[in-house]
Amino acid sequence: MTTATLPEIPVSTATPPRVDLTPVSRALIDERVKGCARLPSLRSIDSALRELLNSDRRYTHQISEVIRRDPSLTARLLRLVNSVYFGLSTPVNNIEEAVFYLGIRQIRQLAMVTPVIEDFQKMAGNTPFPWREFWQHCIGVAIMTREVISCVQPPPDDSDYVAGLVHDMGKIVMAATFPDHFVEIQSRIALEPRPLLDLEMEILGIQHTELGALYLQNHNLPDIMIETARYHHEPERASHHSQIIASVQIANLLVRHAQIGNSGETSIVTSEIWTGASGWDILFPQKVKAERAIAHAALRRSLERLPAILQGLV
Repeated sequence: MTTATLPEIPVSTATPPRVDLTPVSRALIDERVKGCARLPSLRSIDSALRELLNSDRRYTHQISEVIRRDPSLTARLLRLVNSVYFGLSTPVNNIEEAVFYLGIRQIRQLAMVTPVIEDFQKMAGNTPFPWREFWQHCIGVAIMTREVISCVQPPPDDSDYVAGLVHDMGKIVMAATFPDHFVEIQSRIALEPRPLLDLEMEILGIQHTELGALYLQNHNLPDIMIETARYHHEPERASHHSQIIASVQIANLLVRHAQIGNSGETSIVTSEIWTGASGWDILFPQKVKAERAIAHAALRRSLERLPAILQGLV
């Protein structure tokens, strides 16, 4: 069966002509961000499927009927269940069977990923960048955020997963609203590896963290998304949702450490960096070394499985 995939944006290998760009005013940033398209999927993520999955009567055939209404979700579900992650000897072509193998948790995650990533792709448009690898990064961080927070407490809902999915929203908004600046920043960081946040401030006049928070705030999206976009590099500065934002910080570093996908940042994340992240002090304030060591080992195992999972998703 042929499966649908997200359109791949071509990345030019030629050196782009140098453009004289200067940081823009906050007034222009506000104007451009206000005119940036809404992401309807962040407000309503396949409500019919979510209601069904949250109900007490989770019949496989009912879930399958809802999934059939969305060809993109159907394709992604079958691709995931037939990926090397599941290692099935016989390909699965039946939605009911796929739902059985995947289970409720991964069906929920698929229901969120499919519309959100497609909306992200539309917003990014044709700005040159390896977007498929970037979506892998975003989904990888979402998955690992769930793994990190689970080391401390059972997640009460999907807010941790969504927070991980939208943590780099600002980079997408930057590509949509200031594409020339975005391309210049990525060209510069490839030539002279430096902290991305410093380059963004120097070239555009605003960092992707603040730009993402501004976009999400303008569209009245939940506070957890806004705080995550703004503080996922510095969770200790967050006034609310600190444990989830700390989990996103660590998940982001883990995915970059494993060099899975492409976040747009070129610096190498060593084991010392992710294990020494400030988020650990938020998750384990008593600094119990044994508990942290157990969490580190569990996360390394989860990280090994991540590429196979992403192969089925993106």
